[in-house]
Amino acid sequence: MTPSVPAGVPGQFTLVLHSHLPWLANHGRWPVGEEWLYQSWAASYQPVFAVLRGLADDGFTDVLSLGITPVLAAQLDDPHCASSMYEWLANWQLRAMELATDRDPVRAAAGGAHFRDAGAAIADFERHWRHGASPAIRALASSGIIELLGGPLAHPFAPLLDARMRQFSLGEGLADAHRRWGHTPTGIWAPECAFDPGMEFEYADAGVGHFMVDGPTLHGDTALGRPVGDTDVVAFGRDLTVSYRVWSPKSGYPGHGAYRDFHTYDHDSGLKLARVTGRTVDGPDKAPYDPDRVDAVIDKHVEDFVATVRDRLIAESDRIGRPAHVVAAFDTELFGHWWFEGPTWLDRVLRRLPEAGVSVGSLATARERGYVGDPVDLPPSSWGSGKDWRVWAGPQVQHFVDLNAEVVDTALTTVDKREQHDARDRVNDQILRETLMTVASDWPFMVSKDTAAGYATDRAHKHAHATREIADAAARGRESSARALADGWFAADNLFADLDARRLPGPEAYAKGEGR
Repeated sequence: MTPSVPAGVPGQFTLVLHSHLPWLANHGRWPVGEEWLYQSWAASYQPVFAVLRGLADDGFTDVLSLGITPVLAAQLDDPHCASSMYEWLANWQLRAMELATDRDPVRAAAGGAHFRDAGAAIADFERHWRHGASPAIRALASSGIIELLGGPLAHPFAPLLDARMRQFSLGEGLADAHRRWGHTPTGIWAPECAFDPGMEFEYADAGVGHFMVDGPTLHGDTALGRPVGDTDVVAFGRDLTVSYRVWSPKSGYPGHGAYRDFHTYDHDSGLKLARVTGRTVDGPDKAPYDPDRVDAVIDKHVEDFVATVRDRLIAESDRIGRPAHVVAAFDTELFGHWWFEGPTWLDRVLRRLPEAGVSVGSLATARERGYVGDPVDLPPSSWGSGKDWRVWAGPQVQHFVDLNAEVVDTALTTVDKREQHDARDRVNDQILRETLMTVASDWPFMVSKDTAAGYATDRAHKHAHATREIADAAARGRESSARALADGWFAADNLFADLDARRLPGPEAYAKGEGR
């Protein structure tokens, strides 16, 4: 049981973490590629899981909803990634050891701190992660400390995706979660919190009971979950008043001058040695990171957040005339990867909230406790800039919209025309696998935000080329060539081996107007 709490604060607070990276294995190393995965693994996934294990050991339960996308789960289970991660951790420790011998005592002390952190990460990896993430995830779920959220396979921007492919991606994503974790999530984090009217019926058909949207999708009224349309599927909205205290487009705790700076690297060691210092201070002018400055700042931000949650719960409960529900949602990678002190803050917040009289629980618990209001019709939306679809469908990424439509049409046309058999068809499987990799929401996001735009464009076109190449051979009746190409492209990524094209919804229902 969660420790008892003092009375006085109505309602429930829910923290939701969304864990996601695109498929990076064997697609470059640095500055964009596998390094991104290993940094996030060491800086975020390892320490956040350690925080959750520690809370479970101390008797806490149901402290948050944790979303893990199928494409990230696949990487964390991949043997190549696990082996390379182990090497990456060892390399981190070697670089730290060299820095620890520096004649500059400040740099040497920083090297010693990194050496100790790397050693602790290696020990944690050997104990909890050496055989992939699924055992660690199952252990957390079994402890009752989290609710697991699933999602569509390969993280597509669903509103822009053909309905058949959209339903296929969701069904395969939930099936992938069940195979890895022995549990089919009833809640999902829709990629980019993206929604289009009608998707609620697809969620209901797939067995999804609740999902996340951003606050403006509910016109800012996020005090209760809302059934969507004529379904029992509940949309929970992110409370921006609370969420933006931690992280927003312009501000948040991680920007405090005492915290370790994310962007500034020491060129000799490749390690992060500077503190933020100031928002307008250039990298070379930033002061050295000083751990002794940090502890009091973390406590200050913990108390600020707890007070914000308390005040928001009280105010929203008064406004709606019943106990309210407040949801704060973030990318998991914020905690540790982007904000070095984030896991420590997270641990202290989750312990402090019950002490302050705040009831904490997952989205599933909020639904069970009745934090659900009247039905609502949701507009087209996302959690991106403008809270609309511009990041994934704006003029700067129209070429992705056109590419995705063409590739999806090619894939569906080819699969529909091929003779269907009872047995698995690895050609069809790979056509759909490469198509889903083409339409991943990450690629247009990285272009719109100008973060490794060239890499993103190359990745989308590489998977599009694979789709076209296999589909062309299949369409021309060159079956042996199609199979060889499918096998070759599959071996290149070794991804989603259980994807089964036979589960693709047929075109018949759509032609008759029965499909949603």
